[in-house]
Amino acid sequence: MSTSIREKLEKIQELLERLTAESAKGIPIIVEGPNDEKALRELYITSEILSAKTFKSFIHIISEIEERGQKEVILLMDFDRRGREWTKRLTQNLERMRIKPNVLFWNGLLNLAGREIKDIEGLASYMKTLKKKSGLEDSKV
Repeated sequence: MSTSIREKLEKIQELLERLTAESAKGIPIIVEGPNDEKALRELYITSEILSAKTFKSFIHIISEIEERGQKEVILLMDFDRRGREWTKRLTQNLERMRIKPNVLFWNGLLNLAGREIKDIEGLASYMKTLKKKSGLEDSKV
């Protein structure tokens, strides 16, 4: 078992625990598609998750958030080129609307696993793989 694999696993789990706690305060998480939402559910995130692909455009996403009176949203787009572009565009548009786009979790996951996974959809299986490699298979994903 590699110490670095266990450390990476622990850091990602800590980040996911903080994400769960932050979203439990009523801050919605915006992901690209329904499979990303499914992966987060597999990681025991039970709060509100909005799939950007279910909206017709960026304007519709932002309008929905504004209509709800949200002051902050958590952005968790994929780590590929499109995901990076969406994160940038959503951040800019949300800031113009005076809504805080929280990208701390996205940046954290990108730094920890961005070279090994390309999307949020792959996060749950990536965590299972890390657990298997670290000998912690039986622990909660």
